[in-house]
Parts: sequence; C-alpha cells; structure tokens
Amino acid sequence: MELAIFSYIADLVFGDPSWFPHPVRAMGRLINFFDKKLPRTLNKNNDRLSGTFIAVSVIMVSATFAYFIIKTAGSINVLLGNIAWIFIGYTTLATKDLTGHAVSVKNELAENNIVKARQKLSCIVGRDTHSLSTEKVVTATTESIAENTADGIIAPLFYLFIGGPVLAIIYKAINTLDSMIGHKDEKYIHFGWCAAKLDDFANFIPARITGFLIVVASLLSGKDTGNAFHIMLRDGKKHSSPNSGISEAAMAGALGIKLGGPCSYQGKEHDYYFIGDAKKEITIHCISEAVKICIICSILMVVLSFLIKKIIL
Repeated sequence: MELAIFSYIADLVFGDPSWFPHPVRAMGRLINFFDKKLPRTLNKNNDRLSGTFIAVSVIMVSATFAYFIIKTAGSINVLLGNIAWIFIGYTTLATKDLTGHAVSVKNELAENNIVKARQKLSCIVGRDTHSLSTEKVVTATTESIAENTADGIIAPLFYLFIGGPVLAIIYKAINTLDSMIGHKDEKYIHFGWCAAKLDDFANFIPARITGFLIVVASLLSGKDTGNAFHIMLRDGKKHSSPNSGISEAAMAGALGIKLGGPCSYQGKEHDYYFIGDAKKEITIHCISEAVKICIICSILMVVLSFLIKKIIL
C-alpha cells in the first residue's frame, strides 16, 4: 500500500517527460506494428481473431515485462525491488500529465492564442480541433479531464492498490489498445472489438468510483454537489461509451455546464448527446475548476484505498 502511495507521489513530481522511454509508448509501438502487419480480411470473425491476437499479445508482453523487472530487481536487493515496484506503478498514472496539458490549453486561451490552444488540445483529445471556437475548446478540454480522471488516474490507482504494478500495467495495456484500435469506424469495428470490450470491462468499476469521487470532490471544492449527483444519474448513460459518460456527467453537473454534442473526427461529423444543463456560461475558468476536481479525486482515491486496506488488514 505504501509503495502505491509513493508511485502516486512520483507521478505528481515527475509526470511524463517526453524524453522518457515510457512503457505506454512502447505498447503503442507494438500495437502499431501488429496493426500494420495484420491485414483486414473484411470477414468479421477473422478480423476479430486478429484483433484478439493483438490484445492478448500486447497484454502478455506488458505484464511479463513488468513482472520480470520487479522480480529481477527484488532478487538483487529488497530496496531495489521496491524502487522497481514504485517505478512501474508510477508509469501507469497520468495526474500531472493530464492536468498539465489542460492548464496549458487554458493558459493559451487566456492569452487569446486560440490556434496554439487548439494545437495543445489535440494532444489530449482525438477529435478535430483546427476549427473549434474558444467555447468548444473549453468544452473538449473539460470532457477530456473528466474522462481521463477515470481511465488515466482512478482506474490505474484502483488496479495498483488491489493488484500491484503488474495488474496496473495490464490495465494500461488494455486502455492503450482501446485508444488505438478500439474504434467503431469501418477499419476497426471488428478488428478492435476485443480491445473495446476489454476496456469496457476493465473500466466498469473504476468509472463508477470516479463518478462518486467527482460528486464528493465537488462538495470539497464548493461546486454543486447535488447537481453533480443528479446529472450523473440522469445523463451518465447518454454517452456512446458505457463508462465515460459517468465521469463526464458528474463533472458537467458539478460545474453547471453542458458538455457533449456534435463533434468531428477525421473530418466526419458525429452527433453525440448533450450531457448536463447550461446553468452557467462556459468560460476558461471551467478548465481550472475541472482540474481542481480532478486533483481532489486523485487524493480521495489514495486516501480511501489506504483506509480500506487498513480496515481490511
């Protein structure tokens, strides 16, 4: 348990430097390699089989690598083994990276640099950003904070606390697979089927924990707690994902704004449901408020996990 807390602190301190050989980038390269090597057959079963092969391979390689590093380091020295444990756990978390990207978008908007804000937003969202208005940039950033609070912070913390860094790395591999091939377009609808289903399963509990943590965080940050809970229950299932909508709905309710709606991916328009009610105007300060809630959620998750572990043991 204490080692997991050190992993969390390390993430807050170091984040994800671009020069660092991060395991997730290695996973991405492996997924991309398989993606290019395995052809599409236009046969649903064959493509699902190929996609399942990629998913199983990437998960096994990632888990084996993490286990080997920790086991080898531990066989040399207990302290070295603990450092390896903390290090692998740290690489699964994205608190500083997520909040840093969000704040950088907000800072560009504050300087009226809409072009740079769109460019920085493109680092954390998959949608087209080149023509977004200031309001849409803020909306997309807030949605990203809400969604990534769940799958970039709370979910890896959840698996880190219950199963250590190997389980957290397995989760990270699943999440990376989903982000790269778990799409519903023509190219990946069957090929990414396994990745998408695994991600839905892996995020089911963490997403709901995140939703309730956002509700509690809204209370601690002076936001609309009752509305956060109400909108989470009312709109949480409107999202195309069975999990992402919960944290986004809770965040929309806490801030009193409307998220979701039409957006474009690779030039193709998608008409998504709106989430939340427009009780307040969307301004750049929504990003700061969402970041604050995100950080409080991460702290609550660490404290809650620590207390539960102490009670059980």
